[in-house]
Amino acid sequence: MSRIGKKIIDVPQGVEISVASGNRVTVKGPKGELLQEIDPDMDIKVEDGGLSIARPTEQKRHKSLHGLYNALLQNMVTGVSEGYVKELELVGVGFRCNNTGNLLELALGYSHPVYFYIPDEIKVETISEKGSNPTIKLEGVDKQLIGQIAAKIRAFRKPEPYKGKGIRFKGEEIRRKAGKTAAS
Repeated sequence: MSRIGKKIIDVPQGVEISVASGNRVTVKGPKGELLQEIDPDMDIKVEDGGLSIARPTEQKRHKSLHGLYNALLQNMVTGVSEGYVKELELVGVGFRCNNTGNLLELALGYSHPVYFYIPDEIKVETISEKGSNPTIKLEGVDKQLIGQIAAKIRAFRKPEPYKGKGIRFKGEEIRRKAGKTAAS
């Protein structure tokens, strides 16, 4: 039995859930609105401050979808009520970042600046304080979209294992390697 699938999702005050025909779930809250298509086999019940999903059979496909959709709906409810934040820091000499609206400009040691447009659903903020690494802060309601955008930004210059230079998530530990030793 799926432990995640059996969990009842608590719906906080101010969050509204509606299930349309064809199992299209809409979650509205103070921070925004999200939409998710659910497999038509799954049964979704909204009752007295809770949301539950039931699977029709014990097939492997239904078992896997049970936990998946429960986790997706939980992320939607958390997103519209609290929101999600991801922070990336740029580690390296001369690495800089700034934004104009949703256009992010990165100086990552290449011969040219890297420009990246952030989707309108995500709010971006760049922080450059003296004595600390430049930071990019992404905020939004869609956990999947924020993670995908953060991964794309990180891919412009992944942290390398010798000096640790690159774009990393805030608090991420980079495995360091020993460099060459001098021959005697």
